[in-house]
Amino acid sequence: MKIDEGVALSRYTTLGTGGPARAFARPESAAELEHVLAWAAERGLAVATIGLGSNLLVSDDGVDALVLKLGGGLAAAEIEGGLLVAGGGATNAVCLHRARDAELGGFEFACAIPGTIGGGVWMNAGAYGGDWAGILERALVVDGDGAEWRTASELGLRYRHSDLEHGQVVARVEFRLSPRPQAEVKALVADLQAQRKAAQPTNKRTYGSVFKNPDHELSAGRMLETCGLKGHRIGGAQISPRHANFIENAEGARSADAIALMAEARRRAWEQFGVELEHEVEFLGEIELPPVSG
Repeated sequence: MKIDEGVALSRYTTLGTGGPARAFARPESAAELEHVLAWAAERGLAVATIGLGSNLLVSDDGVDALVLKLGGGLAAAEIEGGLLVAGGGATNAVCLHRARDAELGGFEFACAIPGTIGGGVWMNAGAYGGDWAGILERALVVDGDGAEWRTASELGLRYRHSDLEHGQVVARVEFRLSPRPQAEVKALVADLQAQRKAAQPTNKRTYGSVFKNPDHELSAGRMLETCGLKGHRIGGAQISPRHANFIENAEGARSADAIALMAEARRRAWEQFGVELEHEVEFLGEIELPPVSG
């Protein structure tokens, strides 16, 4: 397996921004994964994993780490004894198709999440009332010390968060789903996709929801809309005119432009509502948001 240097991560993020990775590899098996993790450990190099790059903002200066993108057997999905079993690099779309064809329900909400299974574990991804914590049986987490199966509780899954850290790779996941006729699965997915298309900028380059919904009567999107931020632009990035909790690559955006928009959004939400918004998007590299108060 080849380990490359200086690969531009903008090619692997849905926003299309980000600098180079110090090292980049595509392990396709458990053996290859163990090999690259040992390679990084020997060099004292940090490790990070990216899926479809749909919930990721990478520093314009790049990442001083070995960045992994799982493929091959680590991106496969199948049904085993009533369980949906998938590699960490398997896409949510492929897994949903496997479940539908096996007449298993409970994963339909993932049609609104354009990412991978491992990324979903990392942030306890969810939409439309469902999330990974509600269906995950266990996940195989691999790091420099070996591999360990963990339950949802042991992973610390909670609202858009887990206890996983960079260097820990989700290699395999088992989901417990429920019997559901294929026609019902298709109908529910079609309904959810229609809702998503009507409310979100699905035809634009974004990294998904920017902020977690706060403990407030208004969602993050509604709050930022009230702050007059729809369409607000800095550099090549703009807050979506359709949904204020999305940032679009309008033209030639840099990650710094997105960060500047996030900082402005947090400032206005704090000043108008006294709410300190917490980012949902994951940062990779040296990225920091300024404080909103003090």
